[in-house]
Amino acid sequence: MAYEKPITIKEAITAIQDQEFILPSIQREFVWGTYQIETLFDSLMRDYPISTFLFWKVKSENIDKFKFYRFLKDYHQRDNKHNQPADISSEKDRIAILDGQQRLTSLYIGLKGSDSRKLPKYQWSSDYAFPTKKLYVNLLEKSSDSDREYDFQFLSEDDLNWYEHETEKKYFWFRVGDVLGFKDITEVMQFLVKNKLMDSSLWTQNEIDFSMNTLSKLFKVICENETINFFLEKSEELDKVLQIFIRINSGGTKLSYSDLLLSIATAQWKKKDARKIIHEFVDKINAIGGGYSFNKDIVLKSCLVLSNIKDIRFHVDNFSSENMSKIEDEWDDISSAITSTIKLIYHFGFNNKALTANNAIIPIAYFIKKRGISESNLLNHSSQENNRKLIKEWLIRALLKKVFGGTPDSLYPVYRNIINQNEGDFPLEALIERYKGSNKSLEFYEDNIEHLLTTNYGSSFAFMVLSLIYPLKGSYEFHQDHMHPKTFFTHKKLEKFGIETFDEREAYISRYNSLPNLQLIEAVENKQKNAKKLDVWLDEAYPSEQEQLAFKHMHFFPVDESVTFSNFVNFYDARRELLKQKLIKILNVKIVETETINNIPN
Repeated sequence: MAYEKPITIKEAITAIQDQEFILPSIQREFVWGTYQIETLFDSLMRDYPISTFLFWKVKSENIDKFKFYRFLKDYHQRDNKHNQPADISSEKDRIAILDGQQRLTSLYIGLKGSDSRKLPKYQWSSDYAFPTKKLYVNLLEKSSDSDREYDFQFLSEDDLNWYEHETEKKYFWFRVGDVLGFKDITEVMQFLVKNKLMDSSLWTQNEIDFSMNTLSKLFKVICENETINFFLEKSEELDKVLQIFIRINSGGTKLSYSDLLLSIATAQWKKKDARKIIHEFVDKINAIGGGYSFNKDIVLKSCLVLSNIKDIRFHVDNFSSENMSKIEDEWDDISSAITSTIKLIYHFGFNNKALTANNAIIPIAYFIKKRGISESNLLNHSSQENNRKLIKEWLIRALLKKVFGGTPDSLYPVYRNIINQNEGDFPLEALIERYKGSNKSLEFYEDNIEHLLTTNYGSSFAFMVLSLIYPLKGSYEFHQDHMHPKTFFTHKKLEKFGIETFDEREAYISRYNSLPNLQLIEAVENKQKNAKKLDVWLDEAYPSEQEQLAFKHMHFFPVDESVTFSNFVNFYDARRELLKQKLIKILNVKIVETETINNIPN
């Protein structure tokens, strides 16, 4: 492998357009942002090196052995962020890009395409949130960014109108891709003259010089300078190419191992396009409910676990042709089980924030697939009520005890065995028994409960503990809520309410933000409650004594304590004890007597 004769950026863009340059399936997708693209063009204009490229020559007779993709031209953060399969024949050799995809894609987008990213404060469903922007350079002034000399920016039509009518600064925005249309430097000068950029009655000499130098430089950088320096790998051995690829991607924006494994799966699936299907599936499950942050790593790991492949580690050997064939055959059942699982946890109220370990979905999905439970039955049918209860408790136990922290690969085979050995409902008790006394224990002790009761408002753990206590009420949106509103708990307001001494006020402040002053209520009800005193709101929302008693019972109010603000400390302490006893009962906590501990010999 040696350096080849370098080529111009214009030549590279033409090769991309003609699909002479293609992307192998082992490449990850485009991840650069607009600032990185703009900075790349600035670097080129300043003659900074942009590193060497590594190309792989694929002979025509071997084209059909691999999976290839087109370069992304018009990036859209919502609608077009995945590469499309290359439409190529096996009549001629091609060049596959092993190193340099992000840079070449950035050049392609900047010169021939567009970039559409979500604007803040807009809904993802709104098309107005994603204006189409093309790359421009200001020919009259340098960049105001201290890190850049040339003012490259992605601009929409609205942006261009704003610069034209709403600012007094001097701009002449040249669309960068138009430089490809110039045949020589003479046409560059003709453009400047035609657009009056050489007119001394309009511009200062510095502006004229900057305009001429900038456009001339851009033409040379893109169309004349042989900027693309590359090595050419000619081997047809996939193993060698993969090793080279892993080695060159060990630095910079590191290629995740799952990217490589997904690429191998892509090459080995026979009936389906693994890359397309899995990327689209990730998008689909992340759109469930209020949105999640699952990635392809979770999906690939789920494939290994749910298809009962013995070794579920991310090793190349585990992505053998035999295993990939098995996963492909079972994909519909695997994807259905994962989707059902995510809808179930959303039904429980677990949003993206509350689900503190995404990989905790995998044992649930395995159980659902193994038992053949349909989504509609799982979510709604009375026959699955006990499973819903058991799965919810297991999930909360597992998340609270952080059993899926670190690398949980050793858990999955054991969970599979226990689910296989225990027919019927979700085997919560068997799982608790299996991990007793280990660092993956699902058991709780009294000190664990004491610690949970100190959990503060806003924590995902607070939501989980409250979810354990409250009964299921369907797929309503629940909010954590301060029973006595937090806005009252300042020294100034407490003094105003008649809490006179500093120590008394500190007793209020030290308690208000933790679990015994928190409840789960429906989103609509929470908005109605707002910052009213608890006793005032109760009288307004539940005017009859029967309704109020039902609400108090549901939310574990201590019956003998007043809900007035002046009685907050007593109310808090009594409710704390009620919640403690409830959690002890739900989590089957065994209380160890102090006397017993004291009698243990040294």
